[in-house]
Amino acid sequence: MDERRIDTHSILHRTVFALTIITAATALGGCGPSYFQLRKEGQIAMINGQYGPARYMLLQTEDKGRRRVENLHDLGACGVMLAKEKFAQMNHAAAFRELDAAIDYYSRAIEEHPGHQASLEGKNIALELKGQFEKALKHAEWAAEFVGPSARQYLFLADEFDQRGDLDGAMLRYRQAVAVEPKNAAAHAAFAKFLLRNDNDRAAMFQLAEANRLNPKDKWVAEQLATHGLPPETKLASHQARPNAKGVTTSSPGLPQRGYPGNIGHQARPNAKGVTTSSPGLP
Repeated sequence: MDERRIDTHSILHRTVFALTIITAATALGGCGPSYFQLRKEGQIAMINGQYGPARYMLLQTEDKGRRRVENLHDLGACGVMLAKEKFAQMNHAAAFRELDAAIDYYSRAIEEHPGHQASLEGKNIALELKGQFEKALKHAEWAAEFVGPSARQYLFLADEFDQRGDLDGAMLRYRQAVAVEPKNAAAHAAFAKFLLRNDNDRAAMFQLAEANRLNPKDKWVAEQLATHGLPPETKLASHQARPNAKGVTTSSPGLPQRGYPGNIGHQARPNAKGVTTSSPGLP
């Protein structure tokens, strides 16, 4: 779960600088706090962990008539963080009220921008904190079907299945992620992590090799390739068995030359006459 979550603090730090410049310009007008001033103060409060004051500032930006998806998302994030504080204080009733408010803000953000990934994921966090795991899964499936298809949506859904112990469902979504965006190094790396967690090192080598080819600067991928015996500079042959967006295996570029299986169930092997055939290839 943690690996796929968007880091709220990093998002805030990236935007506060830009908001500071805009605030300086708008302050010259002398007409009271602007949308950007209030939003900047709210985000600074969030960075400092002051979620109550942060929400107060962000709510005032709503009064300015500037309903933006980023502001709705931040209001939802404040609700989730306040709910966690209430849970820590054993005030469950208040925590659930905060989560209800957070879900409402996230839902409004999604209505404004259906593809806003941070809000889609934030809503799932809030639903899970409420214990509504089935709703969280249905929400993730809806996002993958109607907002996507994209690798990020499939990875998001794969993680939901993985958390619930549905490894077949997770496997299908990871395969769909790398099929819909075969040049997405992060998708291949995420698939590799899943395979390694489930003791399928041989199949993971395919995803690691492809991730390394697409993004040689990824240190984690290079380390895993070295650890599991496949040098990062391994050359790729012309074809690899790959699933399409529906999980059906097809042929496409990218097979490492060392004979690791292109998918989980089968690998190419020569028979006694040297003719390549397909046979089960599970480790």
